[in-house]
Amino acid sequence: MTIIGVAIPVPDPYGSLLREKRAEFGDPMAETIPSHVTLMPPTEVADGELDAVRGSLERASATLPAFPMRLRGTGTFRPVSPVVFVAVSQGISYTEMLAQCVRDALDSPEPQFPFHPHVTVAHNLDDRSLDRAYEELADFECRFTVSEFALYHHQDDAGWVPQQSFALGAD
Repeated sequence: MTIIGVAIPVPDPYGSLLREKRAEFGDPMAETIPSHVTLMPPTEVADGELDAVRGSLERASATLPAFPMRLRGTGTFRPVSPVVFVAVSQGISYTEMLAQCVRDALDSPEPQFPFHPHVTVAHNLDDRSLDRAYEELADFECRFTVSEFALYHHQDDAGWVPQQSFALGAD
């Protein structure tokens, strides 16, 4: 079995900056999780099904064109979950549609919680660290074009490693 995830990578320099900030806040996951907007959370897939997964993601990527994304300000899922995130403020609808296309393509179940596009910058930390993340990135803003999403595999030693990118709108 392989644990996969599907996400929109946050391009550099923004992705690296957010990852560095996550590490500064004391989140050990910064070392193993690239900055991203999740489309499909971690899911176990039989190794023999990986080629079919890739084919399904290739077809899903053709369903939507590239779109602008803007990340702006912070939010939190507290008290439900100890998470602070940078909010997606533009590109929400396209991201929601893309996530649905990916879930449909892979026949994955609906998420446990309502889908809320975001970039996690602090997770499972004490309240003081979460508050710091929330405050320090409150003015963060960046814009980029989402032209692809990526398939990630979880590897015990390296964490989430991108395996393949899928261009949006490609035929």
